[in-house]
Amino acid sequence: MNLMRTAMLLAFMTALFMAVGFLIGGRGGMMIALVIAAGMNFFSYWNSDSMVLRMYRAQEVDERTAPEYYGIVRDLARNAGLPMPKVYVIDNPQPNAFATGRNPENAAVAASTGLLQALSYDEVAGVMAHELAHVQNRDTLTMTLTATLAGAISMLGNFAFFFGGNRENNNPLGFIGVLVAMIVAPFAAMIVQMAVSRTREYSADRRGAEICGKPLALASALAKISNFAHQVPNDEAERNPATAHMFIINPLSGERMDSLFSTHPATENRIAALQQMAAEMQPVSTPPVRADNPVRKSRSVPPTGWGRGGSQPPKGPWS
Repeated sequence: MNLMRTAMLLAFMTALFMAVGFLIGGRGGMMIALVIAAGMNFFSYWNSDSMVLRMYRAQEVDERTAPEYYGIVRDLARNAGLPMPKVYVIDNPQPNAFATGRNPENAAVAASTGLLQALSYDEVAGVMAHELAHVQNRDTLTMTLTATLAGAISMLGNFAFFFGGNRENNNPLGFIGVLVAMIVAPFAAMIVQMAVSRTREYSADRRGAEICGKPLALASALAKISNFAHQVPNDEAERNPATAHMFIINPLSGERMDSLFSTHPATENRIAALQQMAAEMQPVSTPPVRADNPVRKSRSVPPTGWGRGGSQPPKGPWS
């Protein structure tokens, strides 16, 4: 089913790419866009994951350089019955994380230094379980391809301003076609991007809670990440907004509404769903837990070497 959805998404994005090409350069522009889209689809399938990781300057770590973080991912992957993914750290103060890869055998998960510093052991486990749920659900290919193609369509729409609207390019709609390409095409790509992300986050939350066994830990992590995301800027994400839907919480500033223009469901709604899940899992006699801080830190473990060569991030709750 996910393979079919991915194929349909690629077909739609390719058609949108061709439509923009037609608006800019007529039939010739449409054929050029088709060739470019076909090449991008092929290239993105094999390389989009590494492109995104390079975009955020992610650094691969292992059991020697990041034993606690790596150990969390290893144990969760075992719980989920998944191959061990590659594990990366992003040197960024904003707490956030994402997963990428064309299939579970070629998957990677990445967490920011801000996340590893600000969250407790159980909360980090909840976040990484969510990302592994995306891997298990095979969401990562679709999400990564969408990021690449949506960014390309938006860029093509911007090119319309410089290369469209003259008589020599065989554009049948003239300036109107260029205007449509500049406005409608990036907007359409954004809508597809949002739909892909929003429909999958709830599923990944639930499956992630099952993998780590602690829905409230993930709920607490979502609350903390959402709060930090609106206080700590993510400059790389701001420069590459087409990748925003890949993160567990929207990394862009000013995003709070569960509306058509949101790349993610409202954090409050996600937390409520996880709290409901926890209530179903807990005995009736279990005392209620505060929604604003549902999980206490189970332990404080020094994160020996978050980066390559044992480099240490600034002091955080695990230090």
